[in-house]
Amino acid sequence: MKVQLQHQSVRIRLDEEELAKLLAGEALGNLTRFGLAPPWALLLQLGPQDRAEIAYKGTTPLVVLPAALISAYRERLPCRDGLAFQLAQGQETLHLQFDVDIRDSIRQRGTPRRHPQEATLT
Repeated sequence: MKVQLQHQSVRIRLDEEELAKLLAGEALGNLTRFGLAPPWALLLQLGPQDRAEIAYKGTTPLVVLPAALISAYRERLPCRDGLAFQLAQGQETLHLQFDVDIRDSIRQRGTPRRHPQEATLT
């Protein structure tokens, strides 16, 4: 799981193996240690709700994404478009971008096939 932070924006990018684990019900985690400072961690899992939510396991943020949306997103892979969520907490809104690495998807799934255009009779 790759996590990019900038101000009030977070981008989470998974590879195909991590997506499979997430869809199988596993929680994913990212832990970064900054020397002697307390480590920074982020957890990710799926839930039954229809929008993204943020909760906490102790002091660690837990992003809970809607399972139905992630499952539907998987069906259109490989694709460049990810999913965008807004997580409001108090006065702040966190912008969350979720996607799967397209290069890994192409390696795992092959290139997307285009449906041939239906012939028109004139």
